[in-house]
Amino acid sequence: MATRGITILGATGSIGRSTLDVLARHREAYEVVALTANRNADGLFALCQEHRPAFAVLVESEAARQLAARVQAAGLPTRVLAGEAALREVAALPQVDCVMAAIVGATGLAPTLAAVQAKKRVLLANKEALVVGGAWFMSALRESGAELIPIDSEHNAVFQCLPANYRTGHMPAGITRILLTASGGPLRDWPLDRMAAVTPEQACAHPNWVMGRKISVDSATMMNKGLEIIEARWLFDLMPEQIEVVVHPQSVVHSMVEYVDGSVLAQLGNPDMRTPIAQALAYPARLAAGVTPLDLIATRQLDFAAPDLARFPCLAHAYAALRAGGAMPVVLNAANEIAVAAFLAGQLAFTGIAALLERALTHFSSARADDLDTALAVDAEVRAWAGRALAEGKT
Repeated sequence: MATRGITILGATGSIGRSTLDVLARHREAYEVVALTANRNADGLFALCQEHRPAFAVLVESEAARQLAARVQAAGLPTRVLAGEAALREVAALPQVDCVMAAIVGATGLAPTLAAVQAKKRVLLANKEALVVGGAWFMSALRESGAELIPIDSEHNAVFQCLPANYRTGHMPAGITRILLTASGGPLRDWPLDRMAAVTPEQACAHPNWVMGRKISVDSATMMNKGLEIIEARWLFDLMPEQIEVVVHPQSVVHSMVEYVDGSVLAQLGNPDMRTPIAQALAYPARLAAGVTPLDLIATRQLDFAAPDLARFPCLAHAYAALRAGGAMPVVLNAANEIAVAAFLAGQLAFTGIAALLERALTHFSSARADDLDTALAVDAEVRAWAGRALAEGKT
């Protein structure tokens, strides 16, 4: 079998490291061509030492300069590049077959789009590509003929439960709805009158998954599930009413698909991101990912419940943004990133996250985002507005 070249956008994050763990188990089948990060020169240097990629990219120029000096001193065969244009370059390299799009935030949108336009197999872990991009991102996918496989455990589970010849961006035949499972996060059973006092440490203490702090807070507010609803709409060409959320504390059933004949197919597994990563890398084949096999006897019980929108108002805001369309998903995502950063910095109460999102959706209700440039312009405007609102205490 020919070796497949891979670029990992966001290599020092949790998804990037999990991807490298899977690849290291199959060095005969995959070549790490390029690794990228934002400004983590130390982390990227360690990965360059281990995986010896042809290219390494840091967005921040001074960090890239430092990395280049260390790479040269170590005698590594890695060319160091800097800036956002370099992200797009390594996403479209001719020797790259597959791109893991794992950059968190809107920064990852442009290089992910570059990979799509270069007809790569794109493993999509970047929610913002579809939350911000939506219709025009999927239009670019269809025009290029690129292959898109979702990496989020829920969307990958849906993908695995769809017909064998399914390609993302098209409505699957015979589907009535999909059910996205959610753990409910660490605050699922907290008294509502204590939610305003939640600390960043409490919000980040996820019971099942090991994740970064931002996505951990999104899990605690269930905004991660709200963003996944918007993603699912575009990935599977479904209407909002065909996408339901089910709280499932054990995180064993990763999502389900209901068919017109009454069948419900589910994908189960231990909560380990190496499973969807390995599935997407090898599709339609399978490869070992180092994941502990699921023991249903030890699990004993699987629980399911409807989400409490009084506890998780961010979920309701996400449905509202999706139904409103236009730039509202862009507004939702940008305001949420600012709000979560403020909460983690101790500048905003936990309940202030949902409050800021509601204000942003109202304030920007007439905004438009018809292409990448206008979407990024709205994104920047919302972030600036949210920053001012926080500074003025208007939350």
